[in-house]
Amino acid sequence: MKIHELATIWSHAFGRGVYPHQMTWFLDFPGRGIIMSARTVAQRLPVAPDARVLEVGPGSGYYSVEVARKIPQGELVLLDIQAEMLQKSSDKLTKAGISNFQTKQADGKELPFDDNSFDAISMVTVFGEIQERESFLKEAARVLKPNGMLAITEHHPDPDFEPADKVMESVSSAGFTPLQKLGWRWAYTCIAANTRASEG
Repeated sequence: MKIHELATIWSHAFGRGVYPHQMTWFLDFPGRGIIMSARTVAQRLPVAPDARVLEVGPGSGYYSVEVARKIPQGELVLLDIQAEMLQKSSDKLTKAGISNFQTKQADGKELPFDDNSFDAISMVTVFGEIQERESFLKEAARVLKPNGMLAITEHHPDPDFEPADKVMESVSSAGFTPLQKLGWRWAYTCIAANTRASEG
């Protein structure tokens, strides 16, 4: 790999925007669990064991295994813009003995799913990366079932980190109803309900 290519990858990894698949080893750093453990993320997701959950931007699958284990009679669908990320997360789930999942490569501004397809959408350190946020939230409301849950988790040191009040303002403006914030200032999960769909 050429030096300028390596420099570009590193700048994307520690700057704003889509996280490069070449740096997934950093996402799996053991110390990450101290900031926000995969089990904590899964426990905060308000879903039944038979729920269908969409995880947007799973990266290396660091959080995916625990989310899938929470819905043993359901299904986890992983969506990422990078095919390499989907392969890495798929490998991690398979290695963990999990089969109730599928992957889909797509951009968040146009979700390739039918209306009312999911009970919940989960995303961890991804919301700040989405450039066309209004389009994404509109699509999220469409594919979520009425009163389905949108769970947005953010934590430092992600360069795209956004404070909880800004996240709640964004989802509220898009027609979601904020329900609660779990965690603390630098590592939190915001839960919002898809009331726009139920009203529409």
